[in-house]
Amino acid sequence: MFRKGEYVIYGNNGICCIEEIGVPRDTPLGDSGKEYYTLAPVFSSGKIYAPLDTKVFMRPILTKAEAEELILQIPEIRAEEVIGQDVRALGEKYKGCLDTHRCEDLVRLIKTVYRKEKRLEENGKKLAKTEREYSKLAKELLHREFSMALEVPYDEVENYITEKVAALQK
Repeated sequence: MFRKGEYVIYGNNGICCIEEIGVPRDTPLGDSGKEYYTLAPVFSSGKIYAPLDTKVFMRPILTKAEAEELILQIPEIRAEEVIGQDVRALGEKYKGCLDTHRCEDLVRLIKTVYRKEKRLEENGKKLAKTEREYSKLAKELLHREFSMALEVPYDEVENYITEKVAALQK
């Protein structure tokens, strides 16, 4: 069970703060007597009421130490070979990476699409819109979590990662 004030990844909603735990007041949900997490999305507005026994994926965000460790592992996370696969099959593969909610899989997806994009550019071709969108979403999810865990402004996360990885390679 999670605690009030804790930050969690909640399904595809991204990072949320648990504001309350209990029977929601002033909503029709309160009539059921069932307990809910009242979640406040960090990067969007609104409230989410998730039953304590929700089937939606939910996990705590990375700790600062876990985020730092993952950054150190980025050079070893290998891109997958996706040349020659049709866009629909790739979309399913990328969706599968997102659905694991694992930061390592987000890094792999980003690196895979980046690698493919560079190869295509060498041949005067462009990346499919679907692949670009999956990569953008993966980067957004990863950077938001790193921003929260590392207490680094969102727009500085990419530089932070780049500097840490570059320092490893010296």
